[in-house]
Amino acid sequence: MEKEFIEHGLNQNRRKFLSKMSLGLGSVALGSLLMPNLFKGTGSIESELAAAIPDFAPKAKRVIYLFQNGAPSQLESFDYKPKLTTMFGQDLPESIRGDQRLTGMTANQSSFPLVGSFSKFNQYGESGAWISDLFPYTSKIVDDICIVRSLHTEAINHDPALTFFQTGAQQGNRPSMGAWLSYGLGSENNNLPAFTVLLSRGIGNGQGVYSKLWTNGFLDSVHQGVQFSSGEDPVLYLKDPKGMKRSERRKMLDNLAELNHMSFQKFGDPEISAKIQQYEMAYRMQTTVPDIMDLSKEPDSVIKLYGPDCLVPGTYAANCLLARKLSESGVRFVQLYHQGWDQHGNLPYEITQQAKDVDQASAALVTDLKQRGLLDETLVIWGGEFGRTNYSQGKLTEDNYGRDHHPRCFSIWMAGGGIKPGVVYGETDELGYNVIKNPVHVHDFQATVLNQLGLNHEKLIYKHLGRRFRLTDVSGKVVKDILV
Repeated sequence: MEKEFIEHGLNQNRRKFLSKMSLGLGSVALGSLLMPNLFKGTGSIESELAAAIPDFAPKAKRVIYLFQNGAPSQLESFDYKPKLTTMFGQDLPESIRGDQRLTGMTANQSSFPLVGSFSKFNQYGESGAWISDLFPYTSKIVDDICIVRSLHTEAINHDPALTFFQTGAQQGNRPSMGAWLSYGLGSENNNLPAFTVLLSRGIGNGQGVYSKLWTNGFLDSVHQGVQFSSGEDPVLYLKDPKGMKRSERRKMLDNLAELNHMSFQKFGDPEISAKIQQYEMAYRMQTTVPDIMDLSKEPDSVIKLYGPDCLVPGTYAANCLLARKLSESGVRFVQLYHQGWDQHGNLPYEITQQAKDVDQASAALVTDLKQRGLLDETLVIWGGEFGRTNYSQGKLTEDNYGRDHHPRCFSIWMAGGGIKPGVVYGETDELGYNVIKNPVHVHDFQATVLNQLGLNHEKLIYKHLGRRFRLTDVSGKVVKDILV
């Protein structure tokens, strides 16, 4: 019988000791694979492990969110309402409108004349989904996407509605969705941030976007979105100062990190550790970002797929291609904002230009990911902050009209990442004013996105100022009917 270890009250034999030690070494090895920085002293082991392991097996690893800022009209895109055409110019029935809150732009109108879409609709794919002729490229990928026609929200103005979609609250200073995913899952690539932001602009001024939409809020600043620009320097202040060698930069950062570690030991402020991580990330990005921004290595077939605008920095098409490259390189959440969807007047002309800006590149992104075998693990989202009214704002003529904000129903589409392809979910009434089947609230949408990345939205919590916060606040349910 083997001699037992009794010196420290262990009361176990050599076989048990070696067995337990091997399990411990295996756990250490697994932890280092899940989170390469686990034993580099950049944070607590508990927080590093928590960020590496989802709540359950994820369907998606990454998200590309194509946000159409300004609210595209569902009635000229994905929600076909022929009844509106037959009722052209008739007043919206009070029984339909009910006590719906209106914006100050139409609340004082003497009438609310109904107007159908100027664009033509046709059915596509095995689902027979109705899609406007403004989106010919999207119609070709209809069997790869899930169109949700029953989104609804409480916000009726752009800023609170956009903030609500991005942060789960209509007021500012809350972590954005990308920040929550960075906090909950960490990064897949040590040389790139977990959360990046790309901006583009359509015709006109449109609605603005602000850094509060990709803020870390009360989370550590390491989770804030990193904005890429279309200029000579895609990430500002990334280059070394003139005259400084890389070796000198490395030595300076090492000395700075040592000073910051001393400050952290003295004050215990977690933002000091976050700053150390950000300095190191910026240093590593110096070699990674230029390669990602270089499109010269993309084959002609890819350029043709996205269209010639993808070679013009700062365009929507260029950002879609860049989003694929960032996501392919392991960026957890790539957020695009395309401004210019605010058609209160002159809608037929303006929305035609807007759709032309985004249609080919949006469809190309889905096709490109699918061809590369990446669509199954990448969740692509296309949509705005609310919908548009079924009545005209301002003067209605035979060939011109506008549409006001409408939070009661609107459409988005999703693809990949465990979302059922070739599906149309939800239904609005025959006048396109209210949801009548399978409503999806903004918090339901957010809960579903988190679910696809293996996160339980009710458990992704951060305690701040004595309260437990989460992206979905105190509501939200996963829309299981659209999941594979």
